[in-house]
Amino acid sequence: MLKRTLLSIPTSALTAAVAVASFSLSAQVAANETLTLYTSQPNSDAQQTVDAFEAAYPDIEVEWVRDGTTRLMTRLRSELSAGVSNPDVLLIADSMTMESLKQEGHLQPYLSDERQAYDADLYDPEGYYYGTKLITTGIVYNTGAEHQPQSWQDLLGPDYEGLVTMPSPLYSGAALIHMAAISANPELGAEYYDALHDNRTEAQGGNGGVFNAVAAGTKPYGIVVDFLPIREAAKGSPVEFVFPEEGVSAVTEPVAIMQGAENVDAAQKFVDFVLSQQGQELVSQQGYLPAHNDVTPPEGFPERDSITLMPVDTEQALAQEEELKQRFSDLFGG
Repeated sequence: MLKRTLLSIPTSALTAAVAVASFSLSAQVAANETLTLYTSQPNSDAQQTVDAFEAAYPDIEVEWVRDGTTRLMTRLRSELSAGVSNPDVLLIADSMTMESLKQEGHLQPYLSDERQAYDADLYDPEGYYYGTKLITTGIVYNTGAEHQPQSWQDLLGPDYEGLVTMPSPLYSGAALIHMAAISANPELGAEYYDALHDNRTEAQGGNGGVFNAVAAGTKPYGIVVDFLPIREAAKGSPVEFVFPEEGVSAVTEPVAIMQGAENVDAAQKFVDFVLSQQGQELVSQQGYLPAHNDVTPPEGFPERDSITLMPVDTEQALAQEEELKQRFSDLFGG
């Protein structure tokens, strides 16, 4: 019956109907925007972030690429040198990388209305990038250890000689930011790393290795990012995290829009979303300290106003990056 009905339609009418259907399909496809995201978030966090954004903006489809910040930037710079700019938006580990991209002219400014809820030092004043969370670096100790350090100075004492491990800024962006913050802190200074060396502190590649060593008791004390020990302690791991008295450094996992973004409107919506109350509540649910002042931290974290953040001048830290890395390499090896 259906076949006979179609055949009975005049050719001109059938052609017109096909044209209308094709136009409707094209309009529907055009209405669905595509946003390309490059991110260094862990896979599960990235998927949750994308799912939440697509639920809030069902007309926008997100295509995302995930890798560590260093490898992701190698890929991005290779694409840029070839005259290609694939991502619309970046969500990566640290502000130093964003600052370098800004200085090279690869980012575009966007003054999100959501910035009003944030401390001014958590975003670029011109809107080139915005911190979305606070991943602080503090002290972790095994609960079976003899001592419970409460300050950075404690780790320099004779009771800790040869018993402390830390990540290397040659591999970890958080460790590089931490070294810059410690070096700029008048209570600690660049000499702090000399003192760590003299106390036979051991450098490992990244934060994961540090945490594993402390959790296993191989090294009873460590310098590490907060979420690893706080998250694992809640699961029964024999570790305790300390926010030292002198303060903590922090990477902020900033978000930014690429200068060559093809879908600027969708990119701006993504920035607004991750900075919004809803986006920041997701950050807390994922086990990180939200950058938004009014969002409750996850279980295991103290209130935001009880944490002292050591300031970092991002432009200055970027200018000193090679000097800091060379100093660390001279002390602890590559």
